[in-house]
Amino acid sequence: MATDYDAPRKTEDDSESIEALKERVPDKLSGSVDVEDADNPSGFELPGADLSDVDLDVVVLPAQEDEFTCTECFLVKHRTQIAHEQGGGYICTECAA
Repeated sequence: MATDYDAPRKTEDDSESIEALKERVPDKLSGSVDVEDADNPSGFELPGADLSDVDLDVVVLPAQEDEFTCTECFLVKHRTQIAHEQGGGYICTECAA
């Protein structure tokens, strides 16, 4: 059966007024506080926050046999990304471009 997409879609159930719909939707500009954000104030960090008392557990591995440290960007990369050798060190393909 073909459907006429241009036909009006209003049915008997759609008789609710715009005022009734506005009452159901919360006012975003009201002064109410979002409960989820108020329950977890530490859920996000502000830029420039003092993190000196935070301990991080990070395992640092030395460069592996198939890795090198680029002498331009100082990132550890896989040996397949060596563009060329310069001054006793290696340059990665991104820095050489």
